[in-house]
Amino acid sequence: MKYDVVVIGGGPAGMMAAGRAGELGARVLLIEKNDRLGTKLLITGHGRCNITNKAASSREMASMYGKNGKFLLSALSRFGAGDIIDFFESRGVKTKVEKGGRVMTGSGNAGDVLDALAGYMAEGRVDVKLNAEVRKIVRQGNRIEKLVLAAGEEVAAGRFVITTGGKSYPATGSTGDGYGWAQRLGHTVAPLSPSLTPVLLKDAIVKELEGLSLRDVRLSAYKGVTRFASGIGDAIFTANGMSGPLVINMSRSIGKELPGEVALKIDFVPDLDFTALDMNILKGFQEGPNRLLKNSLDELLPQKLCPVIVRLAMIDSEKKVNCVTKEERKRLARLMKEFSLQVAGLPGFDKAVVTAGGIELCEVEPKTMRSKLIENLYFAGEILDIDGPTGGYNLQVCWSTGYAAGEAAGSR
Repeated sequence: MKYDVVVIGGGPAGMMAAGRAGELGARVLLIEKNDRLGTKLLITGHGRCNITNKAASSREMASMYGKNGKFLLSALSRFGAGDIIDFFESRGVKTKVEKGGRVMTGSGNAGDVLDALAGYMAEGRVDVKLNAEVRKIVRQGNRIEKLVLAAGEEVAAGRFVITTGGKSYPATGSTGDGYGWAQRLGHTVAPLSPSLTPVLLKDAIVKELEGLSLRDVRLSAYKGVTRFASGIGDAIFTANGMSGPLVINMSRSIGKELPGEVALKIDFVPDLDFTALDMNILKGFQEGPNRLLKNSLDELLPQKLCPVIVRLAMIDSEKKVNCVTKEERKRLARLMKEFSLQVAGLPGFDKAVVTAGGIELCEVEPKTMRSKLIENLYFAGEILDIDGPTGGYNLQVCWSTGYAAGEAAGSR
């Protein structure tokens, strides 16, 4: 059977593209090399699925993707955050909005999202072929003629949509196959790197702080004396570095500065400036002058952090606070405001939420996601050179570009 549209890759972008093309009456085949669809989707949001982010407007959401966000304006305006929420709720998937505008499944089960997408494709009579690995894309001039699968089977179609994702979480089958195909078809791939990862640190003290959770701290990243990223949020120390939403989002900026010397500085009390903090410490010392220093900072800092700060300030922890000098007190305040750590690097794609880099956007039509080089080829999802912060932004790329590609491919 010859299909109107063949979609390669059964992730969120691929299922959305296939469903939309089928909804428009096209004969659609979705090809997936795994034995099931949506393998990576099922682990998003720690299995709860962070569907999107309830940003105020398409333009505001586009700004979250940096310089490449402008490319998404058309797709977001036609199928944005509100549309995907309505899409899932109309198919029985209740949603709820959490901190930072994160839109989660009401049930806390990503499987509900997968079931809704499967139902959408079934409505459009989309054929699904699992355990089918594409070995070759056969081109005639500036058109794709057919695919050759690993088993030797050939699949012909009028239009092809590549939604094979990036290289993050390779254990789910997301190994970046589509990049090579695109390059062989003449497309340019912007350099690939892991994005949204924990950060590895050189400092031995990190092991001592392992498991320490930090709430509402300010984290700043420096290249030399230049601060290139800063934010307030939650973080956690791990065995070899730091993780948590604040750190993971900042890893996007840190990765662009590596290799090279990058330092992180933590402000544990961002709501107080240095002078106010110093006065706060002094007031506490005056209220309990005979207390030992090691027991006198826990109103400002997590208990696990107190002995570390005191030691780094080179003060005897057994000292009574009425014996702490002005200079020693200022050293404590300085460490609380500028706790410095050295970045060792970022882990690989196996720890990355998404892939930075991908198909150069100047080679793709933003309204239709059609290739400007191959007339019957479309791209959608993580394979494109777009990545955003945590909070549902990267799945929204999949929904919006998948919908646009499916609509364009299914309408021709």
